Amino acid sequence: MAEYQNIRTGRHCAFVLHAHLVFVTKYRHKVFKGTHLTRMEEIMRAVCEDFECELVEFNGENNHVHLLVNFPPKVALSKLVNSLKGVSSRRLRQEFPDLVRHYWRAQRLWSGSHFAGSVGGAPLSIVRQYIEQQNRPL
Repeated sequence: MAEYQNIRTGRHCAFVLHAHLVFVTKYRHKVFKGTHLTRMEEIMRAVCEDFECELVEFNGENNHVHLLVNFPPKVALSKLVNSLKGVSSRRLRQEFPDLVRHYWRAQRLWSGSHFAGSVGGAPLSIVRQYIEQQNRPL
């Protein structure tokens, strides 16, 4: 029953949408230290709030970060990703001049690609079984 407490509602819908996002640095350079990741989490939380999303969990290593984002159906995940990567790259470059050396060739902090996976709910096999067992009218 606890899972239903997290259901968000819009004007015409009820939803629970989570995405696991992974962003990797350009050329997998080992760029980040703890201070960078702490500030990046703050920046990404603010971007998520602008999109009416919630950054549920954030963590990372020296060359990539993981985010768990709760988002409404009106948000295009690709637009959220572009904003998260763009704003974080720009702000980190402004606030941490030592990161500029990692921008040497491409003038980018992040790789052009990302991972996005849907998360939550029942496993696919259970959903498939549930749909198969519906009482289809004759």
